[in-house]
Amino acid sequence: MAALVKDPQNIKLGIIGMTEGNGHPYSWSAIFNSYNVKAMTEECPFPGIPEYLNKEDHDTMGIPGAKVAVVYCDKRSDAEHVSRLSLVPEVVDRPEDMIGKVDAVIIATDIGSEHVRRATPFIEAGIPLFIDKPLCDNLEDLAFFKNAIENGAHIISSSSMRYAKEIIPYFHGQYNEVGELRFISMTMPKKWETYGIHALEALCAVTGPGYVSIRNTGTQKRNICHLKHAKGFDAVIANAYDMAYSPVISLSGTKGCLDITLKDSYNSFRNQLVAVVEYLRTGVPPMPFSETEELMKLVAGGIESRNRNGEEIFI
Repeated sequence: MAALVKDPQNIKLGIIGMTEGNGHPYSWSAIFNSYNVKAMTEECPFPGIPEYLNKEDHDTMGIPGAKVAVVYCDKRSDAEHVSRLSLVPEVVDRPEDMIGKVDAVIIATDIGSEHVRRATPFIEAGIPLFIDKPLCDNLEDLAFFKNAIENGAHIISSSSMRYAKEIIPYFHGQYNEVGELRFISMTMPKKWETYGIHALEALCAVTGPGYVSIRNTGTQKRNICHLKHAKGFDAVIANAYDMAYSPVISLSGTKGCLDITLKDSYNSFRNQLVAVVEYLRTGVPPMPFSETEELMKLVAGGIESRNRNGEEIFI
């Protein structure tokens, strides 16, 4: 494989946002560029962002060889605010205005049904993309992205949960202390359409792919999803809109039980963005698209099952 950018040590990124409840243009740009500490602390509309950014060493913040150079938000005032707080030098009025100014684009919005529209101009221009989770939330859009990749587009997508340092020791089945896995579970707040993927990808990172079906017996505000895996174990995700955020993955097996508590949001995001940069430098995706495809089928299956009153959906 070869680099996807002309100068792998001087990567110029564009970032696109912002959607309700999602402040990634602030935080991800800051992880690349550093940030105005006073303004971020006092003005960021997402208090959790300065809370975790300010725990880090401000003087050493950044990802060597890559910067966010251009920002676009649906509201120009949002983009101008991100630019000032997260030290992004240029604001554009249209996403397409980034073309010719950047080597790759981060679509930092989490409404999957919008991603085909947001990605299309850059796919047509041959610009590599990192698309925030979920890549999509329906099978038609999944087919679009799969076709684009098969025809040479460079696209990756993931949840930051995959990159949590607490998960790494157990990645893809390295949990011998529990024996053969029988059950795994996780809770998650907010919407299934936007946050269900966090739990799905965390579980998949631990167990590896191979999920065969999903059944959602809940409602739009209280999604209770039962998943079955080809290896014979079950998984449950409880995703309620007003539930407290408690990112604990619980495993039970034939020899014992294990709780994995995810505590470091900054580390997860930074590891995710480092993986994006490595992808741009090498052309090697951090995971096969088949894993992303399985996860998107589970996102869509959870919606379909809910709409069908809890019918089991085989993916």
